[in-house]
Amino acid sequence: MEYNYVKALHIIFVVSWFSALFYIVRLFIYAREAQDKVPEARSVLTAQFLLMQRRLWYFIGWPAMILSLVFGLWMLVLNPALLALPWMWLKLIAVGLLMLYHLECQRILAQQKQGVYKLSSFKLRLFNELATVFLVSIVFLVVLKSTSGFIWGTLGLFVFAAVLMAAVVLIRKRSKSEEPTKNTVVSSTTNPSQEEKPK
Repeated sequence: MEYNYVKALHIIFVVSWFSALFYIVRLFIYAREAQDKVPEARSVLTAQFLLMQRRLWYFIGWPAMILSLVFGLWMLVLNPALLALPWMWLKLIAVGLLMLYHLECQRILAQQKQGVYKLSSFKLRLFNELATVFLVSIVFLVVLKSTSGFIWGTLGLFVFAAVLMAAVVLIRKRSKSEEPTKNTVVSSTTNPSQEEKPK
C-alpha cells in the first residue's frame, strides 16, 4: 500500500484513539459523581455510565489504539529512515507513555465495574489533562520535526496547565467559603398584647 494511504489511516485512528481517551475519563468522572446521588438515582446513573464506558472502550478505544500502532509501525517499515531522526524517537517514547495511560484507564474501568471508586472527581479531572499533554507533545514533534520545538511546546503546556489548575483550586476554595449559612428565623405567631386576659 502507498505510504500516504497508510499515513492517512494512521492519523484517522490516532484521532479516534484520543477521542476515546478524552471521553472515557469524563465517563469515569460522571460515574464517580453519581455515587453521591440518592440511592434510586445512583443505581440508574451508575448502570448507564458503566454501559457507556464498556461500549466506548471496547468498540472504539482498544480498536483505535491497536490500529494506530499497526499503521504507525507500517509507516516505519515503509520508511525506515524515520528511525534515524531524534524527534521520531521522542515521539515513540511519548506513544509508549500514552499506552501506559491507556492501560491505567483500563484499570480504572475495571475498578469502577467492581464498584470501587478510589479517585475523586477532582483527581480524575487532573488525570484527564494528561491526555492533552500527550496530544500536544506528539503534534509538536510531528509537525515541527524538532526536539527543541517539542521541549518548548511541552513546557508551555505544563505552565498553562499549572496556571489552570491553580485557578480551579482557588475557585473551589472561594465557592466553599462563600456558601450561605442557614439562618433559622423564629417568628412569633402570638402577640402578647392580644393574649386573652383572665376575667
